[in-house]
Amino acid sequence: MFHLLVVEDDTNARKLMKAVLERAEYSVLTAVNAEEALLLLDTHHVDLIVLDIMMPGMDGYTFSSELRAAGDITPILMVTAKQLPADKRKGFLAGTDDYMTKPVDTEEMLLRIKALLRRSRIVSERRLVIGEVELDYDALTVTRQEDKQTLPQKEFYLLYKLLSYPDKIFTRIQLMDEIWGMESESGDTTVNVHINRLRRRFESYPEFELISVRGLGYKAVKKP
Repeated sequence: MFHLLVVEDDTNARKLMKAVLERAEYSVLTAVNAEEALLLLDTHHVDLIVLDIMMPGMDGYTFSSELRAAGDITPILMVTAKQLPADKRKGFLAGTDDYMTKPVDTEEMLLRIKALLRRSRIVSERRLVIGEVELDYDALTVTRQEDKQTLPQKEFYLLYKLLSYPDKIFTRIQLMDEIWGMESESGDTTVNVHINRLRRRFESYPEFELISVRGLGYKAVKKP
């Protein structure tokens, strides 16, 4: 399941977007301003941000600029009442990936989100290809030539997430939140256990490696 963050100070607009996105089977977090959104990004993994421009405090332009300056490449769909070409240019220069004007056509919003997720390497077909390795999200399988393995659900989701964002570091908290859920009684050592199982399963695969980043978390690295 893909995780989206809606940053919108208007209560009705925020609730509408959340409802539409959840009906489309996205997991949705919401924030009423940029400051709250930044706090959520510190503790949750987000695949895409739907962002209003005009908010109290930090506006959407500044929020986008700060994320990009920090090296965050999460796709941003900017949604605003501003319609002038100069406003759009300002948004793209700040680091947004796409732009919609209000009132929002919800069907168009879903299409734009799908396109952004596809472009950000989260394949819409729910398949991921790394060299000769193919991951099938729905079948929970990893295939390389004649070798085909069906993984336990949590192991597969963990591997799929890491390989979807090569070289991106995920903290144990982020991985626990997304794959096991914050309500889970499992400790964060669960992530370590599953990483070690995946390493043993795929130690002979030359395409990728799962790396521990001391004090931070884990990342997948594609091998040349």
